Amino acid sequence: MPTDLSPTARALRTMEILQTRPGTTAGELAASLGVTERAARRYIGILREAGIPVESTRGPYGGYRLGRGTRLPPVVFTEPEALGLVMAALDDADELVGNALSKVIRALPEKVGQQAATLRDHASAAPDPYSVRPDPATTSALVAASAVRRSVRVAYRSESGKESEGEVDPWAVVVRHGRWYLLCRSHRADAIRTYRVDRIGAVHQTTRAFDPPDDLDPVAALEENLGTGWEYLTRVVFDTPLSEVARWVTPPMGRLEASGDGCVLVGSTSTPAMYAQEWLARMPFGFRVEGGPELRAAVAAVAARFTAAVES
Repeated sequence: MPTDLSPTARALRTMEILQTRPGTTAGELAASLGVTERAARRYIGILREAGIPVESTRGPYGGYRLGRGTRLPPVVFTEPEALGLVMAALDDADELVGNALSKVIRALPEKVGQQAATLRDHASAAPDPYSVRPDPATTSALVAASAVRRSVRVAYRSESGKESEGEVDPWAVVVRHGRWYLLCRSHRADAIRTYRVDRIGAVHQTTRAFDPPDDLDPVAALEENLGTGWEYLTRVVFDTPLSEVARWVTPPMGRLEASGDGCVLVGSTSTPAMYAQEWLARMPFGFRVEGGPELRAAVAAVAARFTAAVES
């Protein structure tokens, strides 16, 4: 924390800490403020003198918290926080985000607001071509169901246009490389599934409760399952050792297993053409596509196009 803040600024920061972390001890508060415990208690006293009720509890589980019914002042951003917010939103061309950011900038103190506006107006960002913004209402419904651990019925449209509907347990919503995914357990398949949130058309929360796995790591589980459960099976065989091929394989491509002196990549995909053009075409090793027929056809099409490009 900056060392040149006034006592008033530190007192406001103290109130913000207590708002976000009720039960903060004097030691924790001192560490967050960059002061001694004695000074931290002095800022608690300043808040109390200003009429803001701050309750304290003794014991190993004690600490400070704001009293019930406390009316907090408007959110105050520091200069680094305001500029960081603008930078985070710069590469998002969504009109909704842009309008919200403009409102935040207008509400900032003049000096900070001017800097934030200058950064927004004079910095440029190349948009991520793979980034997709899902419907906020759909995303919120999924997050809400995940928070209260209630199953939902979802209508889903795959990339190939196939529509389906079913009940799932929404374990988590994960943002990966600009795309939003629902990590869930499908009741119909009795298996883990990953759905693109922007392809979910409707969400209806049920009364059925669920418990996610105790050791769930949403990001790791998403990575592991992006290559499974899709319409078209894939099986690619390499004569190169697994240790060399593994550096070129990402979890969405499937599971890489040792096989004799080489290895085999087993998984599934909803878009064989993308699998062939973007993933297999960049492999620096020889390989054989043993399955499925859709991926074999997609690889044959890529090979024919490349062959035609060098024919005289």
